[in-house]
Amino acid sequence: MLNLPTYTDVAAAAERIAATANRTPVMTSRTANEEMGAQVFFKCENYQRMGAFKFRGAMNALSKFDARQRAAGVVAFSSGNHAQAIALAAKLLGIPATIIMPLDAPAAKVAATKGYGGNVVTYDRYTEDREAIGRNLAEQHGMTLIPPYDHPDVIAGQGTAAKELIEEVGTLDALFVCLGGGGLLAGSALAARHLAPDCAIYGVEPEAGNDGQQSFRSGSIVHIDTPKTIADGAQTQHLGQHTFPIIQRDVTDILTATDAQLIACMQFFAERMKMVVEPTGCLGFAAARAMKDQLKGKRVGVIVSGGNVDLERYGSFLITAGAASV
Repeated sequence: MLNLPTYTDVAAAAERIAATANRTPVMTSRTANEEMGAQVFFKCENYQRMGAFKFRGAMNALSKFDARQRAAGVVAFSSGNHAQAIALAAKLLGIPATIIMPLDAPAAKVAATKGYGGNVVTYDRYTEDREAIGRNLAEQHGMTLIPPYDHPDVIAGQGTAAKELIEEVGTLDALFVCLGGGGLLAGSALAARHLAPDCAIYGVEPEAGNDGQQSFRSGSIVHIDTPKTIADGAQTQHLGQHTFPIIQRDVTDILTATDAQLIACMQFFAERMKMVVEPTGCLGFAAARAMKDQLKGKRVGVIVSGGNVDLERYGSFLITAGAASV
């Protein structure tokens, strides 16, 4: 029997991480409101510690370690943001951290993970199984494995972002949340269903990797090959055993966005809101823009999940967007 988290766990996580996690700003844009014909509230997790929402779940999970777990250390696998989050949370709590990262992870994310004190072990995301590597390391060294999304404490921690958003701006008609493995979406759904019961909740994933959409519509978890998309934070192959039941129960629908739509949103955030947002962080807004006709007159929440992107890569995206608009 799975131990699925509830809103009570989200509320407890909020208290647990209050002293360490940033209460990130909620921003608005007159241009976005005019384009959408709606009130759009952006929860800016790109201003979270280590630059993404992942710090919330990592800090919540590691804060619950007992003395033996703290001494033995934590192991995690991630393409970047969960890696940085675990490394930073572990550093703050004095816990040794080993992070399994793909060879092609963004250089800035690898450097930051090492900078926070994480011991980085690399693998090939297209030929090797990061979950198996993580389990083996945990068994060999007595470490505790904290996966990037499929863990009750991680889910509860991630849900604190949506909790803060709704508490700050009031009830919402729709909430758009990026979707990789489902930790942020599941946690957000727990918060939104409790605080804004009538809110429509949409998960958004890359068009090239719509395993969540397939899973949601088929009623069982669908596994896919690692998708090729610029949204590196959502290059997951399947939803989690803990995240899927919550998503299936509480989410309204799963939508997708193309890489071109993500680049257009990156340009919007840069030009109109003076924000650096990574491709994955644009998923929610990209989907909201695509269905703006259905959102007219509504109060819309968008969780901007993070801002960790190599500057060279970021610049190339903006140039691409600029060329496309000429």
